[in-house]
Amino acid sequence: MSQQVHQMFTQIAPRYDVANDVLSMGTHRLWRKTAVKLSRAKAGDAVLDCATGTGDLAIDFKRVVGATGSVLGTDFNAAMLSTAPAKAKAAGFEIAFEVADATKLPYSDDRFDVASIAFGIRNVDDPKQCLMELARVVKPGGRVVVLEFGQPNGVFGAFFGLYSRFVMPLIGQVLTGNRAAYEYLPRTAAAFPAGERFVSLMRETGRFAEATSHPLMAGLAYVYVGVVG
Repeated sequence: MSQQVHQMFTQIAPRYDVANDVLSMGTHRLWRKTAVKLSRAKAGDAVLDCATGTGDLAIDFKRVVGATGSVLGTDFNAAMLSTAPAKAKAAGFEIAFEVADATKLPYSDDRFDVASIAFGIRNVDDPKQCLMELARVVKPGGRVVVLEFGQPNGVFGAFFGLYSRFVMPLIGQVLTGNRAAYEYLPRTAAAFPAGERFVSLMRETGRFAEATSHPLMAGLAYVYVGVVG
């Protein structure tokens, strides 16, 4: 992650959750639950959630893996991560959180049953390297799950394009004081490979026995699932 992007997330961290809920009208929470379901995580599993931010996806995973399972949430940005422990505790869960680079994970091979990253892979310097690292730390037969924005087509795509170009930056500025961040985020989402293009990137790593894409809301977002070979 570039220093500029790192600083951007540091600046918006205190109001990140509020902005997410308002801008997505809460839809991002349903998408995360879908990602957990598609991961096939179960009680007792060990899960790594990268780019965990304020911990929402890590908490959703902990609900599934239960007391016999473990969840480790990591993020490159300490400010984004700062509220995650208190949020997890308020939800009644014990979750470990650490600062870590998703392209250089400080964890041993084959440690986790599931590794995930939500709305973060487009911000790393090398998405392919990130995928390889996620696969490295997952046991053979385990799953790597990526939740990321796509580029919807048709009337809905046109509407979303106008919304992301004009409305999101305005609301983002009001809620966080940082208009540039909410110009950057939709811009990178529009440019990032989605659907079969991202599945092709997963296959190029040579680490997955199977790679599939699951569109959400006509391709506004996707859940990608890779089974580690």
